[in-house]
Amino acid sequence: MERQEAVKKILEIVGLDLRELASTYDVTVFKNGKKNKGWVGHVIERHLNLPINSSQSPNFGSWELKTISLKYLRSGKLTVKETMAITMIDEYNVSKTPFEESHLLLKLKKAVIAARIWYNKEETQSELYGVTTFDLDNPSIFQQIKDDYKLARDTINKRGFEALTGKMGVFIQPRTKGAGHGSTSRAFYARTSFLKQVIFPELYNE
Repeated sequence: MERQEAVKKILEIVGLDLRELASTYDVTVFKNGKKNKGWVGHVIERHLNLPINSSQSPNFGSWELKTISLKYLRSGKLTVKETMAITMIDEYNVSKTPFEESHLLLKLKKAVIAARIWYNKEETQSELYGVTTFDLDNPSIFQQIKDDYKLARDTINKRGFEALTGKMGVFIQPRTKGAGHGSTSRAFYARTSFLKQVIFPELYNE
């Protein structure tokens, strides 16, 4: 499926309750009390009539589908709720791979990003706010993400995989993925500041 075709089809469900669509598309939101963190993306993939994808290659050949969560502040304004997971960090692969050949670049080079509104932990409802495209073609943004990747790569090579920390990176941070304390796996995440300024600039709040 071409990217613009996907965007057009996703626009059909903007404003709709994704929790209701999850039931329609038989997507599990909770199982045994544990939330399926990828349920929003799975709903959109089912709406696009595409297979659920979790590989390190772009979802649909040339472009990647990503979702982010928004929340309402007490002021009534919307803001980005949390960071966006991009791709897992494989210690050996990252240590040997320059940015231009990395999974991180493959995932960000050409993307479709859908934003949904988060209301509560129980996910009783979740409205699809909007969808946008992102191309990593701005030279300054490209360079900063390249620098963030290089910092993570240099850290692995000089200090070891365990030295990676979420304090690193301006736009992209390498941090633990999973349970947190004691977790050994790590992934690249887009910081909320990057998502607000670059992806959905109308949500940017100083």
